[in-house]
This record gives sequence, structure tokens and C-alpha cells, in this order.
Amino acid sequence: MFYHIFYPLRDLWFGFNVFKYITFRAAFAAISAFLVCIILGPTIIKLLTTLEVGEKTFRPDAPALHKFYGSKSGTPTMGGILIIAAILASTILWARLDNPYIWLAMAVTLWLGAIGFADDYIKLKDKNTRGLRVLTKFSGQLIIGLIVALFLYLSASGTTLLHFPFLKKLVLDLGIFYIPFVIIVIVGSSNAVNLTDGLDGLAMGCMIMIAATYSAMSYVAGHFKISNYLGIPFVTHAAEISIFCAAILGSGLGFLWFNSHPASIFMGDTGSLALGGAIGTVAVLIKKEILLLVVGGVFVIEALSVIIQVASFKLRKKRVFLMAPLHHHFQLKGWAESKITIRFWIISAILALFTLATLKLT
Repeated sequence: MFYHIFYPLRDLWFGFNVFKYITFRAAFAAISAFLVCIILGPTIIKLLTTLEVGEKTFRPDAPALHKFYGSKSGTPTMGGILIIAAILASTILWARLDNPYIWLAMAVTLWLGAIGFADDYIKLKDKNTRGLRVLTKFSGQLIIGLIVALFLYLSASGTTLLHFPFLKKLVLDLGIFYIPFVIIVIVGSSNAVNLTDGLDGLAMGCMIMIAATYSAMSYVAGHFKISNYLGIPFVTHAAEISIFCAAILGSGLGFLWFNSHPASIFMGDTGSLALGGAIGTVAVLIKKEILLLVVGGVFVIEALSVIIQVASFKLRKKRVFLMAPLHHHFQLKGWAESKITIRFWIISAILALFTLATLKLT
């Protein structure tokens, strides 16, 4: 919005020329989102507490976890409302609103946030841990994934090409199969973040690093000279997506202010489904889908631990981990919650640095 208001006034005062620069707007998008969370956070926490929108931490299927989570019962949840509000407000203020990718990314975030909100609401209303029916939740994710896939498939030539890191000359044209591929990326990333969101600050800390990484990669992918120099595909509308990613970064830092151990608020499915889907959408928009497996390695491992655990128990009647997702395994081994969280953050930071390094590797 600010771009459209102030940049046309550059002839009246040269200072308005700064609104042309994506780096300037991305920085202030992050700052704005951070301030929204910091300013509104206490009010949202107080409101959710008053409404008794508190986390029900006891799980009949996992009584061993009660000793870890008993003290957290009643902590306000559905904090994803704050995260989404900060992301959308900041993006609308600082991004170019004539960019279709911006609207697509925001639509996915809002859609999946609504699904997560319904899931959280049902859990609280019915006082159970199940929430939405699996089929209902999955169908909602599939629909938005299909919308994004069709939009990209029908929008421009070259969209269906899949580029591989390390092997920049290897390009695979998925053709019509690009549609299910995009759906898998968005739905998979949304659920992976949801599974990881089990410890104070764990998912959000990792998401901050992923958002920072994709903000940089979006700028590079949308800059013709830089992308050409690095030998990566140039994507016309990608640079502006760095502002959306910066908004995720800023909102993440602001939310982590209250979500760090001991958490004063949880994001709930409202936040985790939205953030996962948002970053999956960014990955397909800027043609960095494969790298999501690297930079989002913590989320991938958490999701794989659940798949392995379920498959092993069904096929062999034996468990590979003490409990899945993986962070629960380490809890039951005696690791402190803060130690697990910080170590996973460290791994995420290393993976983020490695991902950025691949931009130059051939």
C-alpha cells in the first residue's frame, strides 16, 4: 500500500524514492509485523484467557506426557490469530499490491488459518484433542493446494519445470504432474509444521530461520541480474515475495517473545497450519521446492518420525521411537524442553546457512 501511495510522489520529494527498493520495504515489513505482535500480544493473551481459550494438555493416548505438560494446561491457545493478523497487515502495508503472488500467498495463509481456527475451536468446544475430522481438514488443505497448482500451471510457460540444487543443469518438466506435486508440497509443509508445534517456541524458532532464508532467496530469484549470475531460474514476480517472508520473520520474532519457554500463549493449529502452508506456497512460487526439504529439515524429520512410527507399529507391532513426533522421544529420554528446542533451532540455523550456500553451488 505504501508503495502505491508514496512512490508516485518521488518527483515532489526525492525521499519517497526509497519505497521503490524491496530491501527497504522488506525490512520495514519485518519491523511492522514484529511491532503488531508486541503491541497486541498482551491484549490478545488477556482476551483469550478471559474467554477461557486455554490449551487442554492431557492426552488419554499419551499419559506419559502429562508430567511435562500438566503445568501448561489452560495456557491461551489460538495465538495464530495474532500471527496471521501481523503477517497480513504488514504485507498489505509494504508489498506491491499489483503482484498476484502476494495475494496468492496471503490467501493460502488466511485459508489454512481458518481451517486451523475451526480445528482449535472444535477442540475447545467439545473438550477433546481430535478437533476437525481428518478428512475435513485434509480436504480443505487439498482445495487450496489445488487452487495454487492450477493458478501456476495455467499462468505462464516454464512453471512446470522442476529445478534441482547442486545440479543446476538438471531440469525436469513435470507437465500435468506439476499439479499434484504442488499440492503435496503445500499440504505436506502445512502438516509438518503442525506436527512440530509441540514444545514452547520450537516450531516458531525454526520458522523464523526458514522465513529469513526464503526472503533472501525470493529476492535473488526475482532479480534478473543476480539470478542470471548465480545460474538459478528467474521468476518474474518472486522478488516481492521477500516482503511476505519478511513479514513472517517479524511476526515470528514478535510471537516468540510470548511463546518462548515458559510460553504465555500457543499458536495452535490456527498458526501452525497457516505458517506451514505459507512457506510451502513460497517454495513453489519462487521455484525452490526441493530446497524446502533442506531448509525445513527439522519439520521434515519430525514428520518422518511420525510416518516411521506408525508404519513400524502397523507392520511389526514395534515402535522405533519412544514416542512420535521426534521431540517427544527426546523428552521421554530425559532431555529438558528448553534443550530440545534450542538444539533443534541450532540444526535449523545450520540448514538455513547450507541452503543459502547452494545458491552458488553448481
